[in-house]
Amino acid sequence: MFVIVFFGCKDAKEETPSSSTAKSKLVEVFRVSKDSYPNISVHRGGKGLKDYPENALETIQYVSDSISAIFEIDVAQTKDGQLVLMHDSAIDRTTDGNGLVKNLSYSELQRYHLVDDFGNVTDFQIPLFSDVLKWCKSNNVVLTVDIKRGTPQKHVIDAIKSQQAEDISIIITYDVEQATSAYALAPELLLSVSTRNHTEIDRLLETDIPTENMLAFTGTRLSNPSLYKRLHEEDIVCILGTLGNLDKQAEVRGHDMYQRWHKFGADIIATDRPFEAHEAIN
Repeated sequence: MFVIVFFGCKDAKEETPSSSTAKSKLVEVFRVSKDSYPNISVHRGGKGLKDYPENALETIQYVSDSISAIFEIDVAQTKDGQLVLMHDSAIDRTTDGNGLVKNLSYSELQRYHLVDDFGNVTDFQIPLFSDVLKWCKSNNVVLTVDIKRGTPQKHVIDAIKSQQAEDISIIITYDVEQATSAYALAPELLLSVSTRNHTEIDRLLETDIPTENMLAFTGTRLSNPSLYKRLHEEDIVCILGTLGNLDKQAEVRGHDMYQRWHKFGADIIATDRPFEAHEAIN
């Protein structure tokens, strides 16, 4: 049902906000009043999985074969201007190589292989963002795109537009300034915005960004019920990041904690334990 609702061909978008801008279909899908969107967000495309490293296209494929979810990925820029998936500024932790991403060309990165969270070197390599967009567009998989420091927001948005992947792409922003600039560049896109408290909501509501373009990230701890209530009254979907302490709490106290948090007001659970969270909620 989710696939049928929002996928279809899209025309090229205008780069300045206007009433005639054709919105990403995600703008209509991710609404509290719809309740037809995936309720799990997979952190870094999948973590803690044996033989499947984070930010690997193969990991996204593996997880999406089993559950309905959206996938948070990290995008960085190489020395020669290529956009790749990588969380850290250096490749030391997640590959069998070393060095800063910004100091290495894409061809140099291809000398190395990705390593899973248990230290196993895999056959997988650092993927191009464009290749991930192509696969996700072809397979109706939604991405939330975390743009790493030093990577121009415009370059990432241009890459999404060049692939006509607006209908499967959500841009992550961490403050009002980032949200405002992303909206100016791509008023058609759905934006993940930081709404950890009422002050952050107030600041966002003072901008020109329509609430329909907002997907609320409420942080990595459970918020006051009034925060979820207020966002829901604006028809804004809420994401709770359980990665870290809350995931550990669920591991110890039982997977039904995810269901409790979901009922409390977290429409989407962003987690390092997607299979357990998905089973508990669904």
